[in-house]
Amino acid sequence: MSAVIVSLRVNATPQEAFDAFTQEIGLWWRPNGLFQITPRGDGVLRFESGEGGRLLTDLSNGKSFEIGRITTWRPGERLSFTWRQGTFAPEQATQVEVRFEAVGDETRVTVEHRGWDAIPEEHAARHGFPLAAFQMRLGEHWRGLLASLRAQIDERCD
Repeated sequence: MSAVIVSLRVNATPQEAFDAFTQEIGLWWRPNGLFQITPRGDGVLRFESGEGGRLLTDLSNGKSFEIGRITTWRPGERLSFTWRQGTFAPEQATQVEVRFEAVGDETRVTVEHRGWDAIPEEHAARHGFPLAAFQMRLGEHWRGLLASLRAQIDERCD
């Protein structure tokens, strides 16, 4: 299974980075037209904490969409969840794993997004891109999201 892997260091402890990622996702998440979660846009994301909890987005029409289910919840260490876009068939999902590793006074946040090779190239979510090109664009999107997370953490420290 192929994967997109992106890492970025943030000025926080692993626990602080985990908390910002999970509790403040609605503040740092930035929509991207190429990777819209639903045809109505991304809405405001939020996690329900703990294994079995959900990643949801609250849409402007008052409805919520379940993006995925949390499969691993280890505060300050690791977070894993399934990922579905609104155009996915019920049996389709990808997987996201986020690791939080202390590196000196900082934390390396690593996102690994797997499973896109199971989503057909002609699927709306892939936009007809061959897998390598799609994953390159997805990697750029995750890099931007992690930069936004870092800015959110830095803002809390100011």
